[in-house]
Amino acid sequence: MKHLDIAKSQMGKRELPKNSNWGPDVKKYLASVGITFPASWCMAFVYWCVDQHYPKNPLTKTGGVLAQWNSLPKSMKVKVPLPGDIFIMDFGTGHGHTGFVTAVNGDRIETIEGNSNDEGSREGYEVCAKPGGRPISSIKGFIRLA
Repeated sequence: MKHLDIAKSQMGKRELPKNSNWGPDVKKYLASVGITFPASWCMAFVYWCVDQHYPKNPLTKTGGVLAQWNSLPKSMKVKVPLPGDIFIMDFGTGHGHTGFVTAVNGDRIETIEGNSNDEGSREGYEVCAKPGGRPISSIKGFIRLA
């Protein structure tokens, strides 16, 4: 799960200025999916991490969380998470959030997320771990890379 190690290496990277969806690190995540302006970047962060490890990235090149989910084959989608999986959240009206599963503890997952914060916002300002994790019941599904 080299992509997970890459994600962990980005912990603490943040927007500059704060709450701008921009800055040197965020810019590289967004650029990996072809976005050249400030934008929500959780999916771009996930794509960038996977892209650093896989010679042929199995994900779709998009900054859209739900666009990613909808574009992938059913064979990559699972309901029971494992460390290294990508979680997908759907808040309705086209809004989503994503990140990596680092551990599964009963009915919760621990995560590393971009464009989040310690409160777990989908519009945060840094790469961080969600303290206490997220309930699996709040997740639309999981993407398994191999």
